[in-house]
Amino acid sequence: MKKSILKFIPFLIMASFLVTGCNQGAGTTATAAKPAVEAKSQKPKGPVYKGKVVGLSNKAKQISITVGKGKDAKTVMVSFDENTKGLEHASVGHGSIIAYEMRDGSPYATVIKQKLAKLPPGVTVITPLEVEAFRKDGKDFELIDSRPGNRYSASHLPGAISIPVCEMQELLQNLPKDKDKLLVFYCGGPT
Repeated sequence: MKKSILKFIPFLIMASFLVTGCNQGAGTTATAAKPAVEAKSQKPKGPVYKGKVVGLSNKAKQISITVGKGKDAKTVMVSFDENTKGLEHASVGHGSIIAYEMRDGSPYATVIKQKLAKLPPGVTVITPLEVEAFRKDGKDFELIDSRPGNRYSASHLPGAISIPVCEMQELLQNLPKDKDKLLVFYCGGPT
């Protein structure tokens, strides 16, 4: 009985990551945030800014976001208020999509969503059950935890290496040298 329960532990851990999300923690989110479910049900209407959040001030109720690339990049200040949906997605250092409306000549955030990466060609999504099958079959693969480092330190799947999405460029040297090796990334949410 005890042995059969142990077989399900990796699956339960992966399932918990899928349920809990991929956040950095309460210290990086705004205090006036609305529930995430409410923000996800809203589709951005009107103009949007897409880019990396570089500053957030709850006192001034302003978000700084860098939009554009290269020499065309600029930082834009967007105000928010108690009616802004999805404020928890305005985390410094993370990509966001901010739908806004103009009020007295200034942009005010109406809905904020995570800016999610698109999967490149040849990349597929697999289920926790498929990863468990890889383990049982002895398939050679590298398991990579792409959550923030503090989440990895709190707990992670056995054998996983930590390469947080936000530090991916700096930590590429930690990937296996064998270019044909299967890489399985996990986070626990829509990263």
